[in-house]
Amino acid sequence: MLRVLAEGEFYRVGGQTPIQVDVRVIAATHQDLQVRVAQGLFREDLYHRLNVIRLPLPPLRERAEDIPLLLRHYLRAAARELDVEVKALAPLAERALAAYGWPGNVRELVNLCRRLSVLAPGSEIRAEDLPQEIVAGAAVPQTEWQRALAAWAERAAVSGEGALLDLALPQFERTLI
Repeated sequence: MLRVLAEGEFYRVGGQTPIQVDVRVIAATHQDLQVRVAQGLFREDLYHRLNVIRLPLPPLRERAEDIPLLLRHYLRAAARELDVEVKALAPLAERALAAYGWPGNVRELVNLCRRLSVLAPGSEIRAEDLPQEIVAGAAVPQTEWQRALAAWAERAAVSGEGALLDLALPQFERTLI
């Protein structure tokens, strides 16, 4: 690899003649390569050859505003790949996914989109369709009555019912009185 980057040529295994190449290399890592070089775990000469233009990209947990757009993109891609209908995200599910920490970063998000495209029933992904580890790591209501209320509000909003508070308030008052 170093020879290709430095001289633009390489030898096939067992070959006698160099093969000329004109390539550009894009490399990505989640490791701090400067630390790895200092620890002797990454070659310094290769580090300097690769470190021409640096594009630091923060992890998803630091870019919550990008998550809804990425989810829609990868849900469409998963639907194409798996030959299924594209699923929409219910607002509560989208909020839960935006609040999740994404320790597996974009790979985890892509895999979740594939999983939900196949396993979530219906044409919309709801908060209850999300894996428990995501719901547990997000700010999603956890008590039974909160889940029931959230599901009711989501159904009512989707069906086009307006003034949800006007519908819900009398029910709450009756229950509390």
